[in-house]
Amino acid sequence: MGDDPGVERIRLAELVAALSLGVDLGFGQPMEHVLRQCLIALRMAERLGLGEDERAVVYYTALLVNVGCHSDAHEQAKWFGDDIALKSGRYDTGLRAAAAAVRLIGSGSPPLHRFRVGLEFAVSGHRELSGMIAQHARLARLLAEQLELPDSVAAAIGAAYEQWDGHGWPGELRADEVPIASRIAQLAEYVEVAHRVGGVAAACALARKKGGKQFDPQLAALLVADAETLLGGLDEVRTWESVIDAEPALTVLLSGPEFDQALLAVANFVDLKSPFTLGHARGVAELAAESARLSGLGPADQRLLHRAGLAHGLGRLGVSNAIWDRPGPLSAGEWERVRMYPYITERMLRQSTALAPVGALAVAHRERLDGSGYPRGLSGNAIAPAARILGAAEAYQCKREHRPHRAARTADEAAADLRGEVRAGRLDGAAVDAVLKAAGHRVARRPEGPAGLTAREVQVLRLLARGLSNKEIAHQLVITPKTAGNHVEHIYAKIQASTRAAAGLFAMQHGLLPEEHLRAPSMH
Repeated sequence: MGDDPGVERIRLAELVAALSLGVDLGFGQPMEHVLRQCLIALRMAERLGLGEDERAVVYYTALLVNVGCHSDAHEQAKWFGDDIALKSGRYDTGLRAAAAAVRLIGSGSPPLHRFRVGLEFAVSGHRELSGMIAQHARLARLLAEQLELPDSVAAAIGAAYEQWDGHGWPGELRADEVPIASRIAQLAEYVEVAHRVGGVAAACALARKKGGKQFDPQLAALLVADAETLLGGLDEVRTWESVIDAEPALTVLLSGPEFDQALLAVANFVDLKSPFTLGHARGVAELAAESARLSGLGPADQRLLHRAGLAHGLGRLGVSNAIWDRPGPLSAGEWERVRMYPYITERMLRQSTALAPVGALAVAHRERLDGSGYPRGLSGNAIAPAARILGAAEAYQCKREHRPHRAARTADEAAADLRGEVRAGRLDGAAVDAVLKAAGHRVARRPEGPAGLTAREVQVLRLLARGLSNKEIAHQLVITPKTAGNHVEHIYAKIQASTRAAAGLFAMQHGLLPEEHLRAPSMH
């Protein structure tokens, strides 16, 4: 999409830290769990006297250690009903964790189905689950490589599930063979949860219990001996700023094109969460950017729409695949969780000055002109033109993709669906026209507006809403007063109104006001 002239380069750490906030929710943890474990890991690395380069490896390993764990959320939900509930039990220990996982098998399903799932899991599912865990580290390593982090970071992330006693995943390394960054990051991850739930005493108890087994015994002993220093003040610090400011020597700055590539890599990883969303973010981004170009928006707006298209679905990490992949109808409570994902996306991006504008646009991609959208129920002029384009692009892309409850719509069916949304007053006609044109559809020169209003009737409505008489409308648009009167009658009939105030309200609700300076159209 080209570079951003005059704009500072974005730090890769900000993008990775933002991603970690969604990973937190996917593990059933509060946001900033990963950021806090990163701070603990850095404190341990400094206490050990590791050099700048080694601390940089610890930094990115701690931030990315679990980024691959959502990649098979579809399979996790198949076996356990709720992938997030399953992963939230990760921080239990020993038999308690195993028992919790067993209790989840087939959850959310009728008893007979749960029995069948339990049998299937006993035969083959447990082996599949073990393979998943090993795959998580491989995928996290792949993302590190795609983000062009050093080989030492990729190697440490790839070994992040190995354990000191050799009983980790994939079980190829043990003791000192496991990179020091992997050992530190793993201990910091579990200690953060124990400390947050039970304080210093619980963190030390965990280190003592698992030292020499899951954890490096020397690191565990260091944690116990210096717990107040390593864990002190975690609740008082501004976590985001502390983590970004603490980035060691390996400060990776991304130019505009490099940022686009990194954001694409992250978006592709998030799309792995469900087989129904593979390639979704990229499709939305490309369609939105081209629609912006066809709409006459400048390069900066095109870049922003492209990035918002890539980022719009990051918040899906915080919603279980038991919802995303369900073939049947959702309950009211489940719909409420779905309606939160754009808000989660914004929350993930808002703390970064560079990423906040992307999040501010992405959060509105499910808003609708009539106020029926989410997460905030915005309507009319409260939805920016760029957000209308993004919403139309995302709607079209969704229609063209398979979903658990329906097959993919053909291109013509998707176009018809979007035009129906325009007639219903939910999507912006101009935005839909641009999206359909970008997608290769032929677009009529005079598209319909909300409630089936013609382009000319939209012009008349804008003037009518401002209190102009038929004669004044005729003069403004260079038509006869009788023609203007006919348009007004048709408008009132279509929008089911009979007063200027009602017409004005309709115009505002559907984003038709304020309009750009009206110019008399050429008459052909």
